[in-house]
Amino acid sequence: MRLLLNVIWLVFGGFWLFLGYVLAGVLLCIPIITIPWAIASFRIAGFALWPFGRTIVAKPSAGVGSFVGNVIWFVLAGWWLVIAHVVSAVALAVTIIGIPLALADLKLIPISLAPLGKDIVPTGDGEFDRRR
Repeated sequence: MRLLLNVIWLVFGGFWLFLGYVLAGVLLCIPIITIPWAIASFRIAGFALWPFGRTIVAKPSAGVGSFVGNVIWFVLAGWWLVIAHVVSAVALAVTIIGIPLALADLKLIPISLAPLGKDIVPTGDGEFDRRR
């Protein structure tokens, strides 16, 4: 089911969001000081391309540096990406098939706002997980 949802997601919105994150990462690579945020953007780009079967967890070692970095991220790129997610989620929610995709789009908003201090991990503890 995850594979099917990921393929549908890729076709109907994931690819464009992926390109948005890659563009943000490339632009953040131009000034050398913003390369850590570019790396975070590239990391999220992979998550935006294939979100089903993965989730976001907070790093226990995240501290004040992550908070300050997230404030800078929000000013540089975060709010643009959040707007893209909201527009995409509204467009996907118009159809019945698009509702799970819209929910996945909304799941990406917290990491779009504050990517530092978070990890993207596979979800493998679900009730219907076939890897058990």
